[in-house]
Amino acid sequence: MVSVDTLPKARQRYRWREARIALLFVLPCLLLFIAFRFGPAVAGGVLSFTDYTIGADTNWIGLENLRRLNEDPLFWRALRTTLTIALLAVPLSILMSLGMALLVRRAFRGSKLFRSIFFLPVITSLVLAGIVFTWIFSEGGPWTSVMGWLGFADRAWLSDTTLVIPAIVIVAVWGRFGFGMLILLARLQDVPRELEEAALADGAGAWQRFRYIILPELKPALFFLAVIETTFSFQIFDTVYVMTGGGPANSSYVLVYQLYDQAFRYFDFGYASAIGLALFVMTFIVAMIQRLTLGRER
Repeated sequence: MVSVDTLPKARQRYRWREARIALLFVLPCLLLFIAFRFGPAVAGGVLSFTDYTIGADTNWIGLENLRRLNEDPLFWRALRTTLTIALLAVPLSILMSLGMALLVRRAFRGSKLFRSIFFLPVITSLVLAGIVFTWIFSEGGPWTSVMGWLGFADRAWLSDTTLVIPAIVIVAVWGRFGFGMLILLARLQDVPRELEEAALADGAGAWQRFRYIILPELKPALFFLAVIETTFSFQIFDTVYVMTGGGPANSSYVLVYQLYDQAFRYFDFGYASAIGLALFVMTFIVAMIQRLTLGRER
């Protein structure tokens, strides 16, 4: 007869055996993920301390590339442009995601169709979207025509150094709000309806129900969205490459575009890696700040 005291140990050995078998199945994918995800990141970090260029000798130069970054006015301009896009796009994207999630939260006729339409930009090619929006924002295009009818300047936004950033922000928000809507919608489904019904019976208005019942439940999802959208905004490249090429007069020149220029136009991979390292550090710091402010309760 098996002793009662040996049952937990036998159960633990069985679970450990199952875990090892599962690890054997997962190990090939895990190794590939490490090799192709973390391997290039580590290699890029190492290259940032060298003067690596295709066809030339590689030398260890220490912090020389970082010193170049500090003295490069184009880097600081690209950094300022990247931060401007992030400061505009992230809150707008989250607000639009929240509004659309609240709009299609309850089932009504056609609600599934609206959810699909709102999510469609997420799976649309950014290159294709950039080509279409280039025409929309061009002189004589739909957007400029509407602006003219409303009494605003009807000049092409992508050719204006002041208006090109708002145009890129509009495209970025259009392409991302569907993802945030889906995340928030999934969280909204878990909000107890009984709490809202009780608040409604007590005479609470729509804003009070949202502020005291819905919003606290959405805080973890909103924190997740803030980090994801910030990371996406810092890494924006496709729409800038297709719509403006960094122009006009470098007014839409972002950090990833500068990284691309240094690596694939000038083949200065060491300096390009230093830009990538600076971008990583900046993204990490912002994510930590968001964690300490928005995510401190969870």
